[in-house]
Amino acid sequence: MRLFVRLLSALIGLALAAAGVLLALEVGWGWWRPGRGPLFLPWDDWRDRLAELSWKSDEVRYLAIAVAVVGLLLILASASAGRRAIRLTDPANEVSVTTSPRSLARLVGVTVRAQDNVAGAKVTATAKKIRVRATSRLETEGELRPRLLETVSGLLDDVPLVRRPKVSVVVDSPKDRR
Repeated sequence: MRLFVRLLSALIGLALAAAGVLLALEVGWGWWRPGRGPLFLPWDDWRDRLAELSWKSDEVRYLAIAVAVVGLLLILASASAGRRAIRLTDPANEVSVTTSPRSLARLVGVTVRAQDNVAGAKVTATAKKIRVRATSRLETEGELRPRLLETVSGLLDDVPLVRRPKVSVVVDSPKDRR
């Protein structure tokens, strides 16, 4: 969601910059050649059409509703794009400690990769779940999975997490494919 908000912010910024450039060009054109008409945009036609509308017309009401709905959607998108921090136990009353999911995933990944017969591992972590996908060429999933679960559980015992996440381990092994 954070990526969506960043892209949307960039697009809105570019649209506002383009509108500013168009406005500056139109104003400059109007000052340089008064009475010649607009340069790019039909301002006169728009002004005449807007003069026909009143605040009570249906078009204005529908546009206001659409702008309000889009505004609420943007507020919800930006509110849900907050930082996903994982809380750790507080060392003192006025001190709060958090870590990022990426840091926890790196810690688990380094520990898993250090185990015997693990060729590689991909780890994703959230506050609720840690997923480990390890690869091994020498051991099957039945042999390696319990050991990795025990290793990750032991590591999580040492990390002072407020809530212990669920752990899932999957092992890819060529020995299982035979």
